[in-house]
Amino acid sequence: MDIKNLITFIHVAELRSFTKAGDKLGYSQSTVSFQIRQLENELGVPLFERINRTVTLTEHGARLLRSAYKINELLQGFQEETKGETEVRGQVRIAMADSLSSEVIRRIFPELRRRYPGITLECISAGTQEMFRLLNQNEVDIVYTLDNHIYDTNYVILQESRIGVHFVSAAGNPLAGRDHIQLEELAKQPFLLTEKGMSYRRLLDEQLAARSLEIQPVFVSGNADLIADLVVQNAGIALLPDYVTRPYVEKGALRYLNVPEVNIEIWTQLLHHRDKWVSEPMRIVIDYLRRCAL
Repeated sequence: MDIKNLITFIHVAELRSFTKAGDKLGYSQSTVSFQIRQLENELGVPLFERINRTVTLTEHGARLLRSAYKINELLQGFQEETKGETEVRGQVRIAMADSLSSEVIRRIFPELRRRYPGITLECISAGTQEMFRLLNQNEVDIVYTLDNHIYDTNYVILQESRIGVHFVSAAGNPLAGRDHIQLEELAKQPFLLTEKGMSYRRLLDEQLAARSLEIQPVFVSGNADLIADLVVQNAGIALLPDYVTRPYVEKGALRYLNVPEVNIEIWTQLLHHRDKWVSEPMRIVIDYLRRCAL
């Protein structure tokens, strides 16, 4: 079996197009078609269905794709073992929650850049639903979610952590000295929140709706650090992950508020599609993300 044909097969399967695969590999469409026919003839089974210019994997093709990823990964691994560490080159595309991105990238990128200058990161901020659309369309390589715990056999969970989330106020806010606060009273306060429909904001809105309550925020932003800074200045209260607010709480600038009626559980999860070939640059970035788990 010609490895070049197998690599071409992987690109056609991922891009769902003979033309796009040829453009990416520098081949003509006729060359791509010839390589796929060679592979199909060698294996004795059809790998793609071609209907009305659409290209989809057959059942045999889907099975071969999983094996092809493993073969290519072994080949790439062997090739990378013979190269110096700084020679690893490639782009890794990560989709992650907006309120995670600044914290995570700040932790990993400086060292990653020093050790692997040939690796380029593309970080895309998106909501959970959009992340998985991008992942399923092979428009990103990895997703890093901040949401409900996700169970789906189509994805490989590389790292996961349960994240605490609390309502917070400035230390001088009258609510800060209370033992507990009723949700109905809290909903009347000026709130600084992340965008509607985004992870823990969505979970909060769902719990409020179940009690026929709604919050009309005075400020909305995807920047959780900015929201925390504004809460310190007593501009309102917020619901934020503990990894954002912990430094402020430890300094005494913010206080956690006890709201017994609300129980919001969020997780960070690092995932890739089960059929995704893990390249060496992708493996390196995954290792860095695992080590800096929040």
